[in-house]
Amino acid sequence: MNIRELKNKALENIEANKDKIIEIGEKIYNNPELGYKENFATDLVFDEMDKLGLNPEKNLAVTGCNGILDTGKKGPQIAVMGELDAVICREHPDADPKTGAVHACGHNIQTAAMLGVAFGLNDQSVLDQLAGQIEFMAVPAEEYVEIEYRLDLKENGEISYLGGKQEMIKRGHFDDIDISMMIHSMDLQDKKVLISPSGNGFVGKKVQFTGKEAHAGGAPDQGINALNAAMLAINNINALRETFKDEDRIRVHPIITKGGDIVNIVPADVRMESYVRGRTIDALMEANKKVNNALRAGGMAIGADVDINDIPGYMPLLNDENLDDILHENTDGLVTEEEIVRGVSFTGSFDFGDITHIMPGLHPFIGGVEGDIHTRNFRMKDPETAYILSAKLMALTLIDLLVDDAARANKVINQYEPKLTKEEYLELLADI
Repeated sequence: MNIRELKNKALENIEANKDKIIEIGEKIYNNPELGYKENFATDLVFDEMDKLGLNPEKNLAVTGCNGILDTGKKGPQIAVMGELDAVICREHPDADPKTGAVHACGHNIQTAAMLGVAFGLNDQSVLDQLAGQIEFMAVPAEEYVEIEYRLDLKENGEISYLGGKQEMIKRGHFDDIDISMMIHSMDLQDKKVLISPSGNGFVGKKVQFTGKEAHAGGAPDQGINALNAAMLAINNINALRETFKDEDRIRVHPIITKGGDIVNIVPADVRMESYVRGRTIDALMEANKKVNNALRAGGMAIGADVDINDIPGYMPLLNDENLDDILHENTDGLVTEEEIVRGVSFTGSFDFGDITHIMPGLHPFIGGVEGDIHTRNFRMKDPETAYILSAKLMALTLIDLLVDDAARANKVINQYEPKLTKEEYLELLADI
């Protein structure tokens, strides 16, 4: 087969399994699970990988699984990822009534599309003309939620990092990977594909203000009001905002998770959580220093102690122009040029950003859904676009990368300049 026939064969295979791909995605949607608890999704994906003969392994990082499609020829190894976990949005009509979990993030779509790629390429007539390996990774814990639960896992030695990809990098699951790719769902209005996105990184923060309790009505002068310290700290952060450069896209958004115990006792134990986000690592770390000073100043003004626990969040999302160009080429015949947008900058964060600092990464957004992610309004609109177009675009891109003895994949790898080695990356997380 020539490359056009090769691609048509992969598209036919995806079309033949279209109903199954959508069914898998809907099963995951109807059984939402939070990070490091994705047992149903892990088992479901593991079983599908096993049926495809991918020799899967389970529970790579508490949960999660992977399987490998081997062409039988020496070449690069490319990871295709789907995330397993849901987000918490209790207001969503499909939220789990007990946990509040719901796939208002579209991760069920990612994982089904990942398997759709496997359906498309797991054909000997296709594999015979490719070189290298394709590793399908169902990754846990992308959403940065249930921090206390994850810190307990860390305390018990079950994980080192709160994010699933961080944990998998540390455990060596990306050591043999040369290129990574995945898709993300988003309401693109009248568009269907968004190529070359960039996004912020962030540092997570847990803060405790400790004062001194006293009777709030009878002897407030004998107390140290930790809530006042926290309020001053928030005002201090607000005073910093004009110092942040526009191009650094800094975002700081604290919440108070505990404001005291009872009304008639001066609050002595007040808790806060926050993210500090930024477009580059340097800008992020500089902003984080300023925020820490603002937090300490709030405590100093009242005489309260301030304990700041910085937690490694995610790195800024980068993109690889070579991979973006190949994906763009493969939209031809599947969507019109008017349905494509390229080069959008997001101030939200994605843990795929960590991957893109170590190796070339492809992370387009695909439509087919409506409503903002992580809100009650997020829902499926067009399964054909969300699930099937996603699978087709990744499968066709993989074919381009791995035909001709993986010439284009090797070009991508050779031209990529990593921002961090694995060792530098882990050292940076340790510094945080």
